[in-house]
Amino acid sequence: MSESVRIEKDSLGEVQVPASALYGAQTQRALLNFPVSGMKPYPAFVWAQALVKRAAAEVNRDLGLLEPRLAAAIIQAADEVLAGQHRDQFVVDPFQAGAGTSHNMNLNEVIANRANQILGYALDDPKKPVSPNDHVNMAQSTNDTIPTAIRLGCLWRMDELLTAIDQLAAALEMKAVEFDGVVKSGRTHLQDAVPVRLGQEFGAYALAVRNDRERISVAATRLARLGIGGTATGTGLNAHVEYHQRMVTLLSRLSGQNLTSSGNLFESMQNMADPADFSASLRTLCITLTRIANDFRLLSSGPATGFDEIRLPAVQPGSSIMPGKVNPVLAEMLNMTCFHVQGCDFTVSLAAQAGQLELNVMMPIIAHNLFEMMHVLIGAINAFTTKCVVGLVANREKAEGWLAKNAILVTALNPVIGYLNGAAVAKEAMSSGKTIKEVVVEKGLLSGDEVDKLIDARTLTEGGIQGIAAAG
Repeated sequence: MSESVRIEKDSLGEVQVPASALYGAQTQRALLNFPVSGMKPYPAFVWAQALVKRAAAEVNRDLGLLEPRLAAAIIQAADEVLAGQHRDQFVVDPFQAGAGTSHNMNLNEVIANRANQILGYALDDPKKPVSPNDHVNMAQSTNDTIPTAIRLGCLWRMDELLTAIDQLAAALEMKAVEFDGVVKSGRTHLQDAVPVRLGQEFGAYALAVRNDRERISVAATRLARLGIGGTATGTGLNAHVEYHQRMVTLLSRLSGQNLTSSGNLFESMQNMADPADFSASLRTLCITLTRIANDFRLLSSGPATGFDEIRLPAVQPGSSIMPGKVNPVLAEMLNMTCFHVQGCDFTVSLAAQAGQLELNVMMPIIAHNLFEMMHVLIGAINAFTTKCVVGLVANREKAEGWLAKNAILVTALNPVIGYLNGAAVAKEAMSSGKTIKEVVVEKGLLSGDEVDKLIDARTLTEGGIQGIAAAG
């Protein structure tokens, strides 16, 4: 038996809506017009838009423009949405009408109908007093609420994202300390290079992640600049002259964020540079994370036929056909996440440049991709940290074994025997299988004791000129 329906009206006429739905005609039209991906808006987008509606009701009430009884019901309904209720009512596909009108009206209709219920009216009551356009959307337009919601929604999850990044950096720093005594062969161009400590490699990973955190934090501060109150084109038509500043102040208090006026309401609707800049900072983090994940995969390769200098936690069988195989699955997962996020960033950059004249109509896809980027990064970083980084161990024996075979150790002798002699020694050592020490002594360049003093692997990782240090 088909679900019962009720009749809702909008400016185009009557629409059949599921009888129990809190949304109305415009949302139903969007469901019929945009059956694209089957995806729904991210909770961050719903929360942020609901926060705008709640604040607008309070500001318009205080300005004497909205009846207190209606404002109270709208505020209560919006608070329910902010608390996570009615989430199944937000149903518009991210691929929708330009600018986000369908998403805006989805919020307006749900909050209006819930407010009417709070006031004692049935959903199909023709006399229900709260209008989605006249009351919930008062002093607003899609064109200023959607860019505001993009900014607020990103800021809403910033603590989660920064905490995940901090925990990853801290885990890498702990490994840097733990592995400080493991001296290994450095590699440049994937070829043997002078020694490094495994702890030095991990310390560099940690600082790179911290630097990316700083970039993200700086970009996020620009998201705090709001253009709410510009309404349709930036003029503020149909909004009280005090509305903009009151909204910025109230949204700051309600969100717990230090929000400011953008300073130019026209710019706020025309320009998506701040969201694009924030997206780019997430892309840069992904570049770093991809590089680290690739190093983890390489350093743990083998184990019999690869580097095998670190061992990653075995979290699941690696093959359906090869018994005993264990793969670097957390690093692979992080790679895939980062590739996806960089694709999302490319979408954001294309959409940001597609703005024309007074409006960027590509805001729905900017919003969806930004929220998706944050969502998957938070989950991926947390999993990589707790299930991979925290439990990985060094294989000292293998690392030091590779170092012992590294003819590039002759580099430390350059200040004493010269570059050309060093190159000849390295070439002979690699072709003959002899050690650097053996070749140098055979050639009469240095004594065995002198070579031992100059080629101390740990000392080589601490910089300086070895010949001068030895002479001193």
